[in-house]
Amino acid sequence: MAEDTKFLLLFLLLSSSSLCFGSEQDIQCPRFVQQSVIDPLGVLKSSWNFGYATDGYICVFTGVECWHGGEHRVLSLRLDNLGLEGPFPQGLQNCTSLNILDLSNNIFSGPIPSGIAQQIPYVISPDLSYNNFSSEIPESMANLAYLNTSNLQHNQLGGQIPERFSMLGRLTSFNVVENLLSGPIPTFAQDFSPLYFAGNRDLCGAPLDECPRNRRWRLKPIGLRRINDESSIGAAVGFVLGFVVAFYFHLFCCQRTLPCVFRA
Repeated sequence: MAEDTKFLLLFLLLSSSSLCFGSEQDIQCPRFVQQSVIDPLGVLKSSWNFGYATDGYICVFTGVECWHGGEHRVLSLRLDNLGLEGPFPQGLQNCTSLNILDLSNNIFSGPIPSGIAQQIPYVISPDLSYNNFSSEIPESMANLAYLNTSNLQHNQLGGQIPERFSMLGRLTSFNVVENLLSGPIPTFAQDFSPLYFAGNRDLCGAPLDECPRNRRWRLKPIGLRRINDESSIGAAVGFVLGFVVAFYFHLFCCQRTLPCVFRA
């Protein structure tokens, strides 16, 4: 209940604040985004024209939605399916009241920024799905206090899911299908479908299969047995070689001493 009240107060604050809350800073947000991404289809280049001086002109940009049409306060950036490339877009922290970020179905690559919570602190539903984001899911992403849904499916993300995600009580959807994740799944407040975690070969724990117990312990006997086997083989080979050498040494000595004994 306290979290819901907190979010409601934030929503009212953002929706009722004056133009100065966003204004010029929010204009810089799409400007930096445009400069930081590769736009081979020219969608942003052709539709994001910063030469206007009228109030709210960025609100008619492709994929940009404002809280109110006559002011520069960006509510959402929906840049899905635009063929955009490059690393995670820069300048998003200038969108001072951004709630929704959709970068899905593009060709973005590289890591998700470690400081993503500082860049999009009020975002409730980041959609980074169907890209080529790699490295690990940053732990700071769990600092997005108002996170409702998180779509990270169909990327190249590896490592473990940070345990701190289990502390996000508002989280109703967490989709990481078809990545390279491993290790135990955090104990979320909500019960998620196993379909949200499919396609990660080394993920385990509810709602998937139970994580193997004593996985490291089970590997040790195999290693010791292999070492013992190799030691036994080495000892046997050494014994045979020693026997052969000793036999030929003894035979050689006998051949040299027998004539002497006979002459005596």
